[in-house]
Amino acid sequence: FILEFFFLMPLTWKMKDFWHRSQKLLWLSIACFFITPLLGQHDRERNAFRYLAEDKVEKAYFELKNGKKHTDPAEKAFISTLCLLKEEKVKQALMMARKAVKEGLPFERFLGEPREWLKPLREMKEFRHWQESLNPSVLLHGPMVGQVTDLTASFWFRTDGPCEIEVEITGHSGREKITTSKENGFVGVVHVDGLLPNTYFAYRIFVNGEEYLDSSREFGFRTFPEPGEGARFTIAFGGCSGFVPEYEKVWELIADHDPRAMLMLGDNVYIDDPEDVKWTGDYCYSRRHSRPEWKKLTAKTSMHAIYDDHDFGMDDCVPGSEVDFPTWKKPVLVNFNKNWNNPPVGGGLENPGCWQTFTLGQVQVIMLDCRYYRDRKKKSMLGPVQKNWLFKTLNKSEATFKIIASSVPFSAGIKPGSKDPWDGYPEEREEIFSFIEQEKIEGVLLIAADRHRIDLRKTKRPEGYDLFEFVSGRLTNRHVHPVIKTDGLVWGYNRTCGYCLLHFDTKAEKPQVKLEAYDNSGELLFAKKIDATELRFKD
Repeated sequence: FILEFFFLMPLTWKMKDFWHRSQKLLWLSIACFFITPLLGQHDRERNAFRYLAEDKVEKAYFELKNGKKHTDPAEKAFISTLCLLKEEKVKQALMMARKAVKEGLPFERFLGEPREWLKPLREMKEFRHWQESLNPSVLLHGPMVGQVTDLTASFWFRTDGPCEIEVEITGHSGREKITTSKENGFVGVVHVDGLLPNTYFAYRIFVNGEEYLDSSREFGFRTFPEPGEGARFTIAFGGCSGFVPEYEKVWELIADHDPRAMLMLGDNVYIDDPEDVKWTGDYCYSRRHSRPEWKKLTAKTSMHAIYDDHDFGMDDCVPGSEVDFPTWKKPVLVNFNKNWNNPPVGGGLENPGCWQTFTLGQVQVIMLDCRYYRDRKKKSMLGPVQKNWLFKTLNKSEATFKIIASSVPFSAGIKPGSKDPWDGYPEEREEIFSFIEQEKIEGVLLIAADRHRIDLRKTKRPEGYDLFEFVSGRLTNRHVHPVIKTDGLVWGYNRTCGYCLLHFDTKAEKPQVKLEAYDNSGELLFAKKIDATELRFKD
């Protein structure tokens, strides 16, 4: 209450009547005190799952019963099944599991995580008969395409128990294979090299020697152009994708654009439980990886991910600059890496993190880790190792366009009163912008997420070119943030969920990128072309 009092007080300074101001402030504070926790309850099933991880079954039931507005019937039935198993009511759990599948839950959810909790159900004769009648594949999640370059690609899988997975590329000799095991969480990644640049490849999957078939998905991808090659292609990006089943269609809409890469910019699954990532983390990833809409995107698009506060820690977390403290940092990063198909990330064992870079022709994407080393006392979001890496990467880059992807926006004033975006680290932000100017680094475009809306903003730089920032921060979330009108606002939208695309044409006489924003029905909302000449220093 006291914190909210002092946070809201500056909003009332211009009121002439002090008593009227105090009364208004009191009511605003009371409203914030009671409403804020309600707004935070955006994921009843996950919250109930967290209670189960603490063996608080009654609290889990209470969470489900009081979540009518924001509860998915299928997911609610899945959590109810887990509650019954915790109470050793296995027969009732089976009935609830059948209800969950009838409501639309993929059956494979009962073959995945949490495997230990589901073991009594899976050992039932009736469950095994049910499983045999449905004949589900032992391939639970994937393929997720990733780590694509001009010559290579990788395929991520999760299976029900130990399996041999093979990938065969059409026109490419032989099959590459891996074997999943309990030690690696039944997750495996198949790597393929010797491919041709900028070429479409169909592929086939074999599970324990038998071909895996799924007519609902396209098993094919296109390699990246050679570094320096002019090309035309699309990159999709966004963040803030809370689990809301009726909004999951967005993944299919994105897939229909045939993006060469999809950049997930944080708050990708909303775990909010760093102390118990083994349970809640695996649960949150499992429900997203099981969605058929998600599978259609990941089977054909190179996926690249960084985390933000809700995937790494808790809301607006500032964990400090130490590598091993808090102690949950490394386990969270391990869990994150296990569930994505990223290229090499961070600075190795000594300086772990999720930052990464990759190149598509004349476009270089640089994705930042804005959480692991965040430290207010040291006035740094990136930490010295990552910041030096960023500067070296920018200096070495010969790309026409350099995309700096941050989980939180750079633009000033986008979250008034908050130090969570780059406004909380203005010294380091200025250091980065000044470095771009001092080193004459051209072609920089900023993208970000975190704000539950879509924005295009421009930061004016008297000593350099203006920096555009495109924010795509509401892929599947219910929770909406207002569009904040700042001096740099070009356009903003928050009426529905949506996604953003970057269409590059570096074959043109004047290389350009076209920014596009779409709503959650696939309707174009906004478009703007930026020529490479606009991102250059004036003579």
